[in-house]
Amino acid sequence: MSNKVEIFAHRGISGLYPENTMAAFKAAAEIGAHGIELDVQISQDGELVIIHDERIERTTNGVGYVKDLTLNRLKQYDAGSWFHVDFQNERIPTLNEVLEWVKTLSYKLIVNIELKNDRIKYENLEEKVVRLIHELNLDQQCIISSFNRDSLKKIYEIDQKIETALLFQGVPTDVLNIAKNLHVQALHCEAVFAQSILGRKASLAGYPMRVYTINTLEDFHSLENTCASVVMTDFPQMFLSF
Repeated sequence: MSNKVEIFAHRGISGLYPENTMAAFKAAAEIGAHGIELDVQISQDGELVIIHDERIERTTNGVGYVKDLTLNRLKQYDAGSWFHVDFQNERIPTLNEVLEWVKTLSYKLIVNIELKNDRIKYENLEEKVVRLIHELNLDQQCIISSFNRDSLKKIYEIDQKIETALLFQGVPTDVLNIAKNLHVQALHCEAVFAQSILGRKASLAGYPMRVYTINTLEDFHSLENTCASVVMTDFPQMFLSF
């Protein structure tokens, strides 16, 4: 692992704050995380909203699928109390709200936007995300990642300059061919891949490896002899001093 390994806050500082909320993202910026990771879906009325699950029960006091609820309805639900009463009235943010906030920061915070469309197909998700990134002039600060290969291919067709990353699990033997065919610039992988021979080959082939989700010092140190360039974690404060 490079001495210059960067730390991305997974769904914000989700170990200490309700995930994918402005509170979690702002806390990450306050401690100087190099980047934040967040998940994007589309509301019933076509708005880009930040939430991980396709249904809202786990992280709000509401019920239903994101795709079946308007932004106005989604904004009515409490997205913080499930984590702790101190975060009562946190709301589901939009991607626009997060990116507008990023532009106000005094340093270049990287935003890893994961397209959550591996289970539900969201019409024009790729176009909407790319358009917003362009409108806010954040092309150099955004990474778009997904498990959905068709989606990554579509991003490349829309804009070949925005960085894309392939998300995957385990150690797939064909991952380098897949990455090449999709024209992605990076691999978002588990520690087991970074530690493997294939991981070393990927690094030699020029693919940065961003490893998710590392939450213990033991797991962090297990990456010391790898070529991981980024560690994604729910507890970025644990690793920023290394």
